[in-house]
Amino acid sequence: MFRTRTRSLVVSLCAAGLLAGCAGDGGGVQSQKLSTITGRGKLICGVEGKLPGFSFVGPDGKYLGLDVDICKAVAAAVLGDPGKVEYRDLNSSERFAALASGEVDLLSRNTTMTLSRDAAGGNGLSFAPTTFYDGQGVLVPVASGIMDLKGLAGKPICVESGTTTELNLADRMREQNIPYTPLKFQTSDQTFAAYLGDRCVAVTSDRSQLAGKRTSFPKPDAHTLLPVVMSKEPLTPATTNGDPAWADAVRWIVYGLMQAEESGITQANIDAKLAEAKANTNQADLRRFLGVEGDFGKQLGLPPDFVVKAVKAVGNYGEIFDRNVGPASALKLDRGLNRQWKDGGLIYSPPFR
Repeated sequence: MFRTRTRSLVVSLCAAGLLAGCAGDGGGVQSQKLSTITGRGKLICGVEGKLPGFSFVGPDGKYLGLDVDICKAVAAAVLGDPGKVEYRDLNSSERFAALASGEVDLLSRNTTMTLSRDAAGGNGLSFAPTTFYDGQGVLVPVASGIMDLKGLAGKPICVESGTTTELNLADRMREQNIPYTPLKFQTSDQTFAAYLGDRCVAVTSDRSQLAGKRTSFPKPDAHTLLPVVMSKEPLTPATTNGDPAWADAVRWIVYGLMQAEESGITQANIDAKLAEAKANTNQADLRRFLGVEGDFGKQLGLPPDFVVKAVKAVGNYGEIFDRNVGPASALKLDRGLNRQWKDGGLIYSPPFR
């Protein structure tokens, strides 16, 4: 009797859409968030919106950047169309509340993965794979002559409040016993406007953000990054931990982009690779990865060819990096830790098996 009642309760919750991860027809995984997104016909993605290289609006009015491409890849995998995304610009103070309330489905917004943000007793986020390994830096005017943190002693430093940046700055300056005055601002725009307005002698943030913002300065070459890395900043897309099936779907879409690069699959050759997989039944790994055989997609509540859809939309991880922040971009950042693991970096996809 107990088992019968329990089974009836589970069926009722699934029917009402209140239980994430219910089994659908043929054992396919479903989730409330996936159902909401497919029913709505678009993904709502939280981004920074004004950060060159990661998420910003281009001259044609369209969103561009590494974080934006992650949104597009997820939309392509889930909905079959990278254009079915509504972007919401969120500042640091808004982002977690917007995710928790369901205002956005996915946060792809230069957000550092930390214990307190991941823990159920903290922000209760569920992080996808890290898409950019970064570290906190400091930007100063070349004319200031400042060469290191000690040169900032007794000086005002602009910093965005409510961020890991604010805490890291306090920790590093305390460790080195360097007195300073933090000038705190609610948004990134306010922070950098204060710096350019000479209200502070330095501004601190993720090194990638400093490099991106510098490209929009009136005189970019008049500012330099100090040769200091103050922290580890794994910038990572996030969902809430209330829908594990949705978190799994996002996680493996991102891993798909990383594995595609490792496997030599690009936006240009994906159709040829798919044809090769279909023609050669001995290519077991390739056939499973591209959805020709197996049920990886079904296990995630996604189409069998979700990886194909994502790579067709935005390319593999390396292409996304190069186009937005690497040598083909205005930032021209070195891949560094964001190289594939076999090249000495940290980009590593678990097996599609």
